[in-house]
Amino acid sequence: MAQIIGGLTTSHVPSIGKAIAQGQQQDPYWKPFFDAFHPVHGWLARGRPDVAVVIYNDHGLNNFLDKMPTFAIGAADHYHNADEGWGIPVLKPFKGDPALSWHMIEHLVAHEFDITMCQEVQVDHAFTLPMALMYPGGRDWPIATVPVMINSVQHPLPTPRRCFKLGQEIGKAIASFPADKKIVLLGTGGLSHQLDGTRAGFINKEFDLWCMEKMRHDPEALAELSIHEIIENAGSQGVELLTWITMRAALQAAGQGEVREVHSTYHIPISNTGGAVMLFETSGRAQALAAE
Repeated sequence: MAQIIGGLTTSHVPSIGKAIAQGQQQDPYWKPFFDAFHPVHGWLARGRPDVAVVIYNDHGLNNFLDKMPTFAIGAADHYHNADEGWGIPVLKPFKGDPALSWHMIEHLVAHEFDITMCQEVQVDHAFTLPMALMYPGGRDWPIATVPVMINSVQHPLPTPRRCFKLGQEIGKAIASFPADKKIVLLGTGGLSHQLDGTRAGFINKEFDLWCMEKMRHDPEALAELSIHEIIENAGSQGVELLTWITMRAALQAAGQGEVREVHSTYHIPISNTGGAVMLFETSGRAQALAAE
């Protein structure tokens, strides 16, 4: 059976890609953010996951305001990056895992989630930058991927409670996948930021740190928030917190041991964003690593 070995959350603003392309990882402005991934690299090297299930929000590369699915999952052999107009170099294609994708889709539909099934997906910075942060260097990707897209652009948005329930079913679906594979979950976006209007540049460190604390010890408290509460406290783009909520619920619901935090950091500003990284693993995986 498949095993979820852990989960990672990270911000994904396009300026990260520009910093990578220009070799600015050790510049004073960027160094605290990029240095936060050194423990992640070590953890990935020890755990050697086979598949990354990437929970993110598409920014119009696949879906725009005229057609915006609430939840969508990629089920392709490969996922190609495309030029989004940010000046970020296009990255190499990502290998898919169609068998796992369809297993997840079938489970979710059977449990009353109406999933948009995508057999062609172009992946944007919300997907590619977290992968580049996990596996730096621009080489061929050592891991397969499953894109899971959550609408955080066109209202009405799914509620945090609905996303929490989605995450629970994703965790159960992966745990029931019969192949012997190690899975890592990603929730990408946020934390607090607003790109437009009179609050452009808004960051709420206090709320961000509260969210991180709930991610550690009481993730269901995040599901009690409303979309309006998130926007009020985290800005209009702070609704990307939905991807974090979904990831954390999946990690918890998989039933593969107690979830514990391995590493976290918070740094501002990252291009007018509350930049955060959190890494979790299951106790089952920790025991397996100790035995190896």
